[in-house]
Amino acid sequence: MPALPPTAASQPRKAAVRKVPVGSNFIPFPVPSRRPRLAENEIAGWIHRSALFSLTDARGSAGLHSPTELSAALMKRAIFFLASAISAHAQLAVKARTLFPMTGDLQPIKEAVVLCGPDGKIQRSGPAAEVPIPEGWKVIEAEVAIPGIIDARTTVGLSGALNWDRRDQEQLEPSAPIQPELRAIDAFNGRDPLVTWVRELGITTIHTGHAPGALISGQLMVLKTNVPSVTRTDDTLSAFSAVAVTLGSGGFGGGGAPGTRAKSVAMLRAELIKAQAYVKKLGQAEPDKRPERDLRLESLAAVLRKEVPFLITAERHHDISAALRLREEFGFRLILDGASEAYQLTDAIKAAGVPVLVHPVMGRPAGERENTTFTLPAKLLAAGIPFALQSGFESYVPKTRVVLFEAGMAAAYGLTRTQALAAITIRPAEILGLEKRIGSLEPGKDADLALYSGDPLETVTHCTGVIINGKIAATGKR
Repeated sequence: MPALPPTAASQPRKAAVRKVPVGSNFIPFPVPSRRPRLAENEIAGWIHRSALFSLTDARGSAGLHSPTELSAALMKRAIFFLASAISAHAQLAVKARTLFPMTGDLQPIKEAVVLCGPDGKIQRSGPAAEVPIPEGWKVIEAEVAIPGIIDARTTVGLSGALNWDRRDQEQLEPSAPIQPELRAIDAFNGRDPLVTWVRELGITTIHTGHAPGALISGQLMVLKTNVPSVTRTDDTLSAFSAVAVTLGSGGFGGGGAPGTRAKSVAMLRAELIKAQAYVKKLGQAEPDKRPERDLRLESLAAVLRKEVPFLITAERHHDISAALRLREEFGFRLILDGASEAYQLTDAIKAAGVPVLVHPVMGRPAGERENTTFTLPAKLLAAGIPFALQSGFESYVPKTRVVLFEAGMAAAYGLTRTQALAAITIRPAEILGLEKRIGSLEPGKDADLALYSGDPLETVTHCTGVIINGKIAATGKR
């Protein structure tokens, strides 16, 4: 009988290692020159050939001659081999010597098991003595298992590995200062090597989209790192999750863009006032009095209706203050991004109930971030301000930061290890409004796990496996 075609995991892969700037915190990543996959048509062809082979072998002894007999036999064989192929992808059980479910008090469980159901959800999770593994399930063992990591703010999938304008740099459109209508789903490339790179290190969900660098650069979205192309909005967890705004000198520029902070805020207020009028007209009872569609104002209307937040990149204390004033005036939901000088305004930020996506902890302390501190996550925690960590975007970096490494640095400067892990799992899920699906290992949530050879926050530890929606998404040491 023909052999089952080899899977991608069993194929040797040649990889070219790209070099990175000396002194940076980025490590080279392999770019596969070929990634074979067991495609559906290959499985179908294998089943068909196997059925024909077995049928031909059996005809002489079984005396199958009529078309009806041949068709029935072929169908039985096809069903048998299809069932065999499906059983090769059995349901998964993860056995971990240490499991961080990231629930309750965030404490880990020793000798634990997570059962990944056929629907891609977690069936059970807990101590191995309380969670028996059903017979026939595929068992994966790991020293440490945590929920799949969530990068709370990145541009991966829009900014690519080549760092070539007009080729793989889709994160910023420089033609106008205000473009909230630019959708992240229209620019995302899930096959870019950077997406593979972060997935193989344990990042299973990314909040990605347009970068800081314009007053309003566009939209963001949330999706899993195993999505190669967004063909439907259902391919994402949130196709439109936020509108990206930049206050401060990072949003200055030519071509009609603001050149001062006062101009930036004035332009934002003017657009939001237009959006308020647009929302009011949309509420007219008579159809002929409703306005024609306006993609820009539609996007801002979603902000004013609190359907999505403004994600405002503001590093300086006076830019953070401007963001808080705008929120108070227009009543939108606000997420602060970067916020290098947030430690100077903790009382105001807490009073406003605004979460913070902390700048990359290892980001350069220069320019707008010259007053940054490694201890910002710890300061926000002490102040009772919700926060999460991110890889972010910096134009001088031709690759991407890894949010897991940022968590390691945060743990070295004031956070405990469990608090640092929470900042890249359950906390970003809560800020993004997705805590019912991702961020912790609880029954009913998506079966997303990252497996490691030891402490995930140590540089000598390897990621040994990644599971997304109950399916193996990466294997081998990374």
